[in-house]
Amino acid sequence: MPMSTNRLLHLLGGSAASPAPADRRGPRHTDRPCFPQAGAGMPRASVACSSTSISGGGFGGRYILGDDDCFVFGIDDVRTKLKLAIETGIHDTIGIDLVAMSVNDIVTSGAEPKAFQEYYATSKHDADLEEKVIKGVMSGCQQSDCIRIGGETAEMPGYYAEGEFDLSGSALGVVNKDKVIDGRNIVEGDIIIGLPSSGLHSNGLSLARRVLEKSGLSLGDQLPRDDGITSTIGEALMAPTVIYVKQVLEIISHGGVKGIVHITGGGFTENIPRVFPSGLGAKIITGSWEVPPVFKWLQQVGNIEDAEMRRTFNMGIGMVLVLSRESADRIIQETHGSNPAYRIGEVIQGEGVHYA
Repeated sequence: MPMSTNRLLHLLGGSAASPAPADRRGPRHTDRPCFPQAGAGMPRASVACSSTSISGGGFGGRYILGDDDCFVFGIDDVRTKLKLAIETGIHDTIGIDLVAMSVNDIVTSGAEPKAFQEYYATSKHDADLEEKVIKGVMSGCQQSDCIRIGGETAEMPGYYAEGEFDLSGSALGVVNKDKVIDGRNIVEGDIIIGLPSSGLHSNGLSLARRVLEKSGLSLGDQLPRDDGITSTIGEALMAPTVIYVKQVLEIISHGGVKGIVHITGGGFTENIPRVFPSGLGAKIITGSWEVPPVFKWLQQVGNIEDAEMRRTFNMGIGMVLVLSRESADRIIQETHGSNPAYRIGEVIQGEGVHYA
């Protein structure tokens, strides 16, 4: 059985309550995970794993506790999306992105996120700005059903320019060691399904900013699009990262999931192969999902080749799952509405990602 939240919190030495943003002034040292030493009432780990790649994006470590439970750790930041947050003044969703980058990584192992904490650093504390950022973090935790167990702030005058701040975070998840999803059972003919993204998420923003500069437009200008929806370029680039935890765990509960990939930096081309056994690759059917307008605009204005787009951006698919054919057919039939899933390809002989 998965580890209960109460047992996890007991091991962490934390509390189920998240401190209110208004209470967070200056460095905090409370509610930090305190792992008991082996022999102090805690079973010695039967297996200890060094840091290993968690399918697609970021790195994590797995630590098996006792006979059943496996801790999965993830740590990440929001890349240069933080720069855009500062330039646009959109601060209330960057915390969602921060949580998403870690919890989306650890759920690729089949782990349920349980706890999150963030690090916030700035030259001078701005209570209103910090509250907006932390409210986003708390929203991200609610979306992923995990607990914000505290955080750390640092005030470093002279290190950051006025109005700038830095942000990173880490998450802890738990999965039964016999239910870890690692791709080892993937075979030729398995089906690849994709879950749609909200846009760039937190990757490829450096290239996007260069394209914006080339376009002669500003973040406040309207994004050219033909779907009847109006948004500024800044709003399109700052659309918060989708947190896939609940949808992915629901799909896992139906069985048949063999591998999961979080599409982050490196896009399809570099991320998908991470989950495959040696000798296997992916055939991706382009056109099997709708590419959001922001990607079409970036490619057109930046004159970016298809291969570079696929290697830099998620192109509208933020999470990829590999399933048996029977399971994939069932999931696609049952998934609809606001949480669709698309059949985007299949597993083939030969390594790498091939587009058709």
